[in-house]
Amino acid sequence: MEAITAMEPSVVFGPIFPFICDDTIEEIWINSPERIFIAREGKSELTNLILTSSQVSDLVDRTLMWSGRRLDLSHPFVDARLPDGSRLHVAIPEVTSEHWAVNIRKHIAQNYSIQDLAIKGMLTIEMAELLTKTVIAGLNILISGGTQTGKTTILNALASEIPYSNRVVTIEEVFELHPRLPDVIALQTRDANLQGEGEISLRKLVKEALRMRPNRIIVGEVREAESLDLLIALNSGLPGMGTIHSNSARDAIMKLQTLPLLAGSNISHEFILPTVASAIDVVVQISMDSSGMRRVSEIAYLSGRLEKHHIEIENVWQYKNGCYEIGMGLSEINAKIAQILGPESAHVGTAFSYSENDLHQKSKVNA
Repeated sequence: MEAITAMEPSVVFGPIFPFICDDTIEEIWINSPERIFIAREGKSELTNLILTSSQVSDLVDRTLMWSGRRLDLSHPFVDARLPDGSRLHVAIPEVTSEHWAVNIRKHIAQNYSIQDLAIKGMLTIEMAELLTKTVIAGLNILISGGTQTGKTTILNALASEIPYSNRVVTIEEVFELHPRLPDVIALQTRDANLQGEGEISLRKLVKEALRMRPNRIIVGEVREAESLDLLIALNSGLPGMGTIHSNSARDAIMKLQTLPLLAGSNISHEFILPTVASAIDVVVQISMDSSGMRRVSEIAYLSGRLEKHHIEIENVWQYKNGCYEIGMGLSEINAKIAQILGPESAHVGTAFSYSENDLHQKSKVNA
């Protein structure tokens, strides 16, 4: 095991090591030994690198040594974390038609603060300030978007704004979150062994997290029945965050009303509807345009009210025609924040002041 962990990255990654070292490359994927792609700034490029089938399988074998996860005919998919934080996904035949499909999503831009992302143009300073206040106030936030739009980056940035006195438990399929906080417990799912035993699901981890005295709970991605346990936890007064794949804030809420039904036939839509309405406060929608630019395209606020079996959602900001439009939800979310944090924090543009102790803790964590 020592030989594995001490193996040089240049040896592990072999012919793709130059791509790993290139900080401008966000993702590497192999469709076949002759078709290897990379992504820069959201745009894909076909490389001139050509491998053999044995080189691809050897590359996967070496990277999986780090993770301890398995890949075989009985388990033809694998999702694993590499030592540098990059995420590896592999699928093999007969799930794929002929060749091994390999994706390596590099661990970059994960430690940006929400202010850094505003400076980079992913959102405005006013939006960053408002989202920071929603986190401090303990509102429940759902981050929505497509693949590779930056959901985890935004989630990590917002998680780092949680007050330092809070104990945070993160729950993920593969470790990706690294909030800059002193009291964090990170949990990760586990696949079943060859005998079909020992699987640890997201749903199981959500339940276990509630026994760990959390002040906040963060689910890396809500996909299936674990959404029910998360909603119940958020409804019990435990603040939290999570991400979901969706095309808009409203679609995200619709999807969150559907996923808990996977937990069992005894779960009804009549139960889920008011549960979602009261559990989620803010939805942050992220998109990527044709140029590869990632931005927050919408922030929506849920008042908790129901109108003819529909959850009331108000836009706070929405990106249209090259600029952000302020919606009716801005005054409502400001009122909610003021109710929790006090009137002095009610308006966007007023900087939130950390206490002297928080600033001391912040300097220690960031160091």
